[in-house]
Amino acid sequence: MASETVFFCTDCGHESGKWLGQCPGCGGWNTSVEQPRAPKQKAGKGVRMPPRNEGPVSVTEAVAAVTERIRCGIDGIDRVLGGGLVPGSLVLLAGEPGVGKSTILLQAAAALARDSAPAIYVSAEESAQQVALRAERVDGIRSQLLLHAETSVDAVIGHLENLKPSVVVIDSVQTMVASEVEALAGSPSQVRAVAARFQHIAKTRGIPVILVGHVTKDGMIAGPKLLEHLVDVVLSLEGEPGHDLRVLRATKNRFGTVSELALFSMTGSGLEGVRNPSAWLLEDRRPGAPGSVVAVALEGTAPLLVEVQALVSPSNLGTPRRVAQGLDGSRLALLLAVLERHAGIRFGERDVFVNLVGGLALREPGLDLAIAAALMSSAADRPLPPDIAVFGEVGLMGEVRAVSRAAERVREAEALGFGKVVLPGRNAAGILELPVHAVTEVTGLLDLLR
Repeated sequence: MASETVFFCTDCGHESGKWLGQCPGCGGWNTSVEQPRAPKQKAGKGVRMPPRNEGPVSVTEAVAAVTERIRCGIDGIDRVLGGGLVPGSLVLLAGEPGVGKSTILLQAAAALARDSAPAIYVSAEESAQQVALRAERVDGIRSQLLLHAETSVDAVIGHLENLKPSVVVIDSVQTMVASEVEALAGSPSQVRAVAARFQHIAKTRGIPVILVGHVTKDGMIAGPKLLEHLVDVVLSLEGEPGHDLRVLRATKNRFGTVSELALFSMTGSGLEGVRNPSAWLLEDRRPGAPGSVVAVALEGTAPLLVEVQALVSPSNLGTPRRVAQGLDGSRLALLLAVLERHAGIRFGERDVFVNLVGGLALREPGLDLAIAAALMSSAADRPLPPDIAVFGEVGLMGEVRAVSRAAERVREAEALGFGKVVLPGRNAAGILELPVHAVTEVTGLLDLLR
C-alpha cells in the first residue's frame, strides 16, 4: 500500500491533500510539491518534551530569577533586541536573499565568542571553509567561534551536550532536517519539528538560539505561520537592491518593544552601524528643489530625519500612476484625496510619484504633513525653504493633528542645522529650540511656497 502523501506550498507552507495550481495561502502558481505525510508519534515515543514546572510561582520569585541579558557588542542589534539576547530565547531573523543575514549573524557570533563560552555557527548551506572565508572578510576570526557544517538536528544537538555555548546560530531553519519526520527539508512539517527541537534546547539549557529564515517573493517568512508564533523574537533585515542601507527591525519581541530599528551600511568588511542615521540619509540632498522636503519621523527611541521626494507630472495614461516607495500606498491615496478636497490641488490627470530617499521604509503617521508639503511643492513647481523640517499627521477633514514627542523631533532638527520646524499647532506650545511654523489645517502649507 502506498504511503499517504500531502502537498505543500514551497513559498508559504500551506498544506493540502491534493495538488493545487494556485496556492490559496499566498496566491503563488505552481508552487505545490508532494511529500510523504509525517507519521504520527506513538505515546512515549519521539522527541522528549521539556518537563513541566511544579506549578504557579509568585511573580516576585520569577523576577528575582531573571538573569542579565547577553550583549553582543553590536549596538544596533542589542538595541533592537531590547538590550541584548535573553538566555534561553529563540530568535528568528528573516530577510531577502543577499541582504546580509549570514554576514550580520557571523559578526554577532564572533563578538559573542568567549573563552568561557564559545559561539557556535551551524551552516546547513555552506561548508566550514566557505563560512571561514566570510569570517576573515568581516574580521571575525576567533578561536572560540566554532563552525559546524551540518544539516541534521540530531548531530547538532549531540555536540551541544558537551559544550556550553554563549549562542547558537542556525543558518537556516529551512535547510535543517529532524530525523523523526519523514519529509523534505523546508517542508512545513520539517520546519515545525526543527524549530521545536531548538526551542527545547534553548529553554531547557538556557542557550539563546538564533534561526535564519528564508522569505518568499512576497516578503513573507517561508514555512508555516506556526514558526513565527513559536519563537520569542522575530527580526527582519531589509534593504533595497542597489542601496547600501540595511534596516534591522523587530516585528515581534516578547522581551522588549517592536518600535526600535537599527541602520547598517553594507561594506566590503561586513555590515557597519550608521552612527548618525539622519546625517547619512540627508548626505546627497539638494536643498531648494521643488518636491523635496525633510521629514522628522520617529522610529523607536530616536527621531530620524529623512528626505521625502515627490514628483507630480502630466499623465499620458487613461489612469494616472500612483507610485509610493518606502511609504504606504493607501496613505498616499488618502493624502491626495485630502489635498484635492481641501486645498483645491487637482491630481486627476497627473502621475504622482513619492519616494523616501535611501531605500528606507516607514509607516509613521508623522510623515503625513511632509508628504503633503512635497506634493504641493511639486504640483506648484515651487520649492519650500531649504532650512525647514516638517512633521505632523493629516486627518480626512484636512486638519493637522498632533504627534508624540514633538520636542525631541525639534531637537534632532536643530542638531542637523535646520532653522525652522513646521509642526501641528497643538505641538507648538513650549517649543523653544527653533522658530516654528504652526499649522492647524493642511492649507497652512501654502504660505511656505515661494
